[in-house]
Amino acid sequence: MHIRDSLRNRFFTDVPIIALVTYLLALLGWLVIINRWLPMPGGAMDTPMQMSEPGVPEAMALSNGLTGVGLYLLMWAVMMIAMMYPSSVPLFRLYYKTIEGATKTQKAARLGAFMGTYALVWTVTGIVPLVVNTMVPLATIADQYAGFLMGGTLLLLAGYQLSSYKYRCLRYCRSPLSLLMSRHRPGVRGAIRTSWEFSLFCVGCCWALFVFMVVVGSMNIVWMALITLALSLERGVAWGDRLARGTGVVAGIVGIAILVISVI
Repeated sequence: MHIRDSLRNRFFTDVPIIALVTYLLALLGWLVIINRWLPMPGGAMDTPMQMSEPGVPEAMALSNGLTGVGLYLLMWAVMMIAMMYPSSVPLFRLYYKTIEGATKTQKAARLGAFMGTYALVWTVTGIVPLVVNTMVPLATIADQYAGFLMGGTLLLLAGYQLSSYKYRCLRYCRSPLSLLMSRHRPGVRGAIRTSWEFSLFCVGCCWALFVFMVVVGSMNIVWMALITLALSLERGVAWGDRLARGTGVVAGIVGIAILVISVI
């Protein structure tokens, strides 16, 4: 009995089980997206790759009422788990370590509430591109004014990447311990509230990258992968803040060049 308990304790101590679960959820999300296992917001289509074009998923969702909107948000939720969970492993593990005086079951419940709230906040952000598309049909604009749309979006991305608010949010994302300790609350409700408050900073850190993703195509797998890599490096490596600035500078230069070419 002692040997079994010792092995169990050693397994849960040495093996980063929280990281494994998080990475598996993210991997499942990528598989669902790549293999199109979810029903599309517009239903069956004769040209499947069309969904990767700018504004098409949003237009199809809006043209199919509440069902289309619901499927779009489900798709967006899976995308957010696939894209945001890998870089959030340190956050989830750190939160788990801040839980004191609770059983393993209680800790698991609080961690589940924390991770679930984090995913829910990101899911809610999917409403924004839908609302924007009700006022400005992105698919039509992208077709007629591709250069101006892309150039303007890149300048928006550049401006935000170089802003002070970006770095305030990025600082919390890169070093979340002080925020977790100062806003930590007991119980499942406390986990939900703490996660909600942290998630707002996370959205504040990354929203401009996701605006760019929607403009180039919210289901464009290549851009999804590149943006996931960029935000993961921003949040996870020692030179992440310099990368964010570099991304802003490059986005600004390319954006200006595209606008100049479009005018000429």
